[in-house]
Amino acid sequence: MDINFIFLKFVYAAIVVSVIMGLCSYAVLAERKISSWIQGRVGPNRTSLPLVGLIPVLGPFLTRLGVFQPVPDGLKFLFKEDVVPGHVNKFYFIMAPVISLVPALTTVVVVPFGRIVTEAGEVVPLVLANVNVGLLFLFAISSLSVYGIVLAGWSSNSKYPFLGGIRASAQMISYELAMGVSVLPILMWVNHPGSKGTLNLFDIAQAQNGFWFAMWMPLSAIIFLICLFAETNRLPFDMAESETELVSGFHTEYSSFKFGLFFVGEYAHMVIGSCVFTLLFLGGWNPLPFVTIDMLGWGAGYIGAALSVAIFLGKMCGMMFFFMWIRWTLPRFRYDQVMKLGWKVLLPLSIANLIAYVFIIYYLETSL
Repeated sequence: MDINFIFLKFVYAAIVVSVIMGLCSYAVLAERKISSWIQGRVGPNRTSLPLVGLIPVLGPFLTRLGVFQPVPDGLKFLFKEDVVPGHVNKFYFIMAPVISLVPALTTVVVVPFGRIVTEAGEVVPLVLANVNVGLLFLFAISSLSVYGIVLAGWSSNSKYPFLGGIRASAQMISYELAMGVSVLPILMWVNHPGSKGTLNLFDIAQAQNGFWFAMWMPLSAIIFLICLFAETNRLPFDMAESETELVSGFHTEYSSFKFGLFFVGEYAHMVIGSCVFTLLFLGGWNPLPFVTIDMLGWGAGYIGAALSVAIFLGKMCGMMFFFMWIRWTLPRFRYDQVMKLGWKVLLPLSIANLIAYVFIIYYLETSL
């Protein structure tokens, strides 16, 4: 393999991981600002850096927006006292936060953030690993993050973290089924008879050049989105933490850097989940339904690549805003309500939706 190609892959990997981690840090700022706006408060507006004085007009404006707040937040996680209680199982207690974060960063390798059209007219995805089973890989790896939560709850040797870990595993099993079934109509549509057959996220996004799957399969999109909230342990599905019942749930005993890893892991899963929803249901890098990026006249070359990435990230940020809006709008469900919603509502709905699209797609295929 060409050494230049390997080097470029390493550079691209470093850029992607840096961008994801940067998005996670500023997602925390966005969370605090959005929550303050919803609740009629100001939010972070004081933290500044020494360099602000060098920017007489823009510096104070950025300070009021809280742009510099993620820097002290990150330093706080790094330099606070790292307490390891004496009653915990230290090896698994330390390993759990790493296991929670690593799957989110691993799934990035199959997520295309855009595309570039070469001079020969070839459409090349901007992705680290353009594998044919990208969607299957993503589901398989992202499910492993729950092991970090379960390990954290078990290794803490405390009742509340243990209950949080049990809740997380039960919730993952309950909603993973409905999430997987909700995606099957998309795969049936993309892998129609005569096609090459693919689970590639880039091919699924490219298949939405005319319409978005959110329009063609709205029930699948709604079910997938609800399950995405549950899989990322976001309100109203944060049963694993549930501060009013379990103190802080699985990370009650954690502090400093290890707590920071759990914190970053949650937002990393939000970022990747928003990217996947954008690819599966919102047309990827196509700006509007029935409007492709090529129709804008800038689809080729590096300008087209930058535009595709910008459109994709814009949709992803819109999804992140939706995550935060829901968190600060809806109350937390009871645990029995979460289980009933997963098993008695979403799973039957997803199966019925799948059966309906089996007949619809079969009819379309036979009549055309």
